[in-house]
Amino acid sequence: MRKKSHDNTENRKDAARVAAALCPVSPLLTVGCLLLAWQWISAREFISHILVPPPAEVYQAFIDSLADGALVKHASVTLEEMLYGLLLGVGVGLLIGYAIAKAPLLESILSPIIVAFQSTPIVAYAPLLVIWFGSGIASKIVTTAVIVFFPTLVNTIVGIRSVSPNLRDLMRSLKAGRWQMFRHLEAPSALPVILAGLKTSTTLAVIGAVVGEFVSQGSGLGYLVTSARNLYNTPLVVVAVLTMTAISLSLYGLVAYVEWRFLVWRRRPSL
Repeated sequence: MRKKSHDNTENRKDAARVAAALCPVSPLLTVGCLLLAWQWISAREFISHILVPPPAEVYQAFIDSLADGALVKHASVTLEEMLYGLLLGVGVGLLIGYAIAKAPLLESILSPIIVAFQSTPIVAYAPLLVIWFGSGIASKIVTTAVIVFFPTLVNTIVGIRSVSPNLRDLMRSLKAGRWQMFRHLEAPSALPVILAGLKTSTTLAVIGAVVGEFVSQGSGLGYLVTSARNLYNTPLVVVAVLTMTAISLSLYGLVAYVEWRFLVWRRRPSL
């Protein structure tokens, strides 16, 4: 019985080592499997190439759009809208979220407005934002800010309110001021939750920017999708969508790196 238990333990350790070895390459394996399935479906012509173009056609559209500068031009516009929108939406979300977390009365005043505004689909009031802020980049920035605001707000409130009351009492007993309380207790304690909300916001930012570009066309990846769709250029549509995905994943990875870099204490093994 003891030998069998030892064997089971060794098997679990071996499985854990294999899983740890596969973790870094698992995303590549997933992408490779998807590409193989895509190529197989295209080669068998189960679906018309007009609807699902082969990978080779998408790759050629990618090369052509890079060569004429269209992809870089529109991707840079969308990225600029996303970054400015993220800064605005996350900044406002942090400030209002902290204020609401510290003042329950403020929550009862603002919550109905915020929830009502958030429950309305972004495509419903995006045209209003274009009317108010114009058809330029400002309306896309505001659209992005609106869609990333709510996750940041909610996670900030949850993070600040999750601080241990015992630690608050300890800080007060040490005569800590409001700034010291925030710097040494509230901010470090709430940071994991806030960064989790920021991950969500980065994935939503591309939605806000592209919706704004759909409503008010002119430039950006949303405009590129619309123009390519009108020309039935499906490979170029796929290129634009994959570029959006790449931008979103890159920003998500950047936030994940910041989380890994600054939350060192979460990686330390417990004693």
